[in-house]
Amino acid sequence: MSDFATGGFLTGLAVSGGVVSAVFAVTWVAAQRVGRWAVVDVTWGLSFAAVALASLGWSQGRSADGTRGVLVAAMVGVWGLRLAGYIALRSRGKGEDPRYEAMFAKAKGSPAVYAIKIVFAPQAVISFLVSIPVQVAMYELSSPGVLAWVGVAVWAVGMFFETVGDAQMAAFRADPANSGQVMDRGLWHYTRHPNYFGDTCIWVGVWLVAAQQWQGVLAFASPALMFYFLYFASGKALLEKMMARRKPGYAEYMERTSGFFPLPPRKRRVSPV
Repeated sequence: MSDFATGGFLTGLAVSGGVVSAVFAVTWVAAQRVGRWAVVDVTWGLSFAAVALASLGWSQGRSADGTRGVLVAAMVGVWGLRLAGYIALRSRGKGEDPRYEAMFAKAKGSPAVYAIKIVFAPQAVISFLVSIPVQVAMYELSSPGVLAWVGVAVWAVGMFFETVGDAQMAAFRADPANSGQVMDRGLWHYTRHPNYFGDTCIWVGVWLVAAQQWQGVLAFASPALMFYFLYFASGKALLEKMMARRKPGYAEYMERTSGFFPLPPRKRRVSPV
C-alpha cells in the first residue's frame, strides 16, 4: 500500500492553481481601483494561507491521517496572515512603493497589462511553486514522525526572526530620533535581513514536515526557490543596491554585519599609522 494519495494530490494541484489565480486576479483589480500596485505585497502572504486552507479542505477524506495536514495549514496560515497584516499596517496611508514606481517607469503600453506580465502572473506562479510542500504534506498517509517536529522547530526559529525583526524595525522607524539612521540594533545587529532569514527558515521547516515520503523530499526545490528570490533576486540584492545608494552609513553597515545568516558583527579593520 502506498503512503501517498497520488490521485488526491494531482487533483489538489489543479484546485490550488485555481485558488492562487483567483487571489492574484482579485488583487490586480483591487490595485487598479486604489491606484497602488504595491497592494500585491499584502496578497503574497495571503496567497499561501489560501492555498493551505484550500488544500486542507480538498484533502479531507483523501488521506488517512489528517494531523500533518492540519499542522502544515496552521504553520503556513499563521505565517501568511501575520506577514500580510504587517505589510498592510506598514503601508497604510502611504503612496506607491518606490520599487514599483521604478518598475512601472519602464512600462510600455497599458500599465494594467504590464502589471500582469511583470508582477501579478510571476508572483502567482512563484506562490504556487513555493507552496508545493504544503500540497504534498496534505496527501502523505503516514503519521508525522521526528522529521516533522524538527520542521516545526525550524519554522519556530523562522517565525521568531521574522516577527521580532519586523517589530524591532517598526519601533525604530516610529522614533523620530532615528530619522536618517541605519537600523543596527537587536536582531539587525547580527544580520542585515532577519526577516529574510526567518522567511527561509519558515519554508525549510514546512518542507521538512513534508519530507517524510520521497514525494516530499523532491519538493526541496520550494525552499530553494524562496531562498533564491530572497537572496539573489527581488529581496536582499535589490534592497541593498537601493539602500547603499540612498542611505548614508548603510555601506559601512554592510561591511560589518552578516548579509543573511545571524553572526557576530565583524570588527572594523584599523589602518596602521
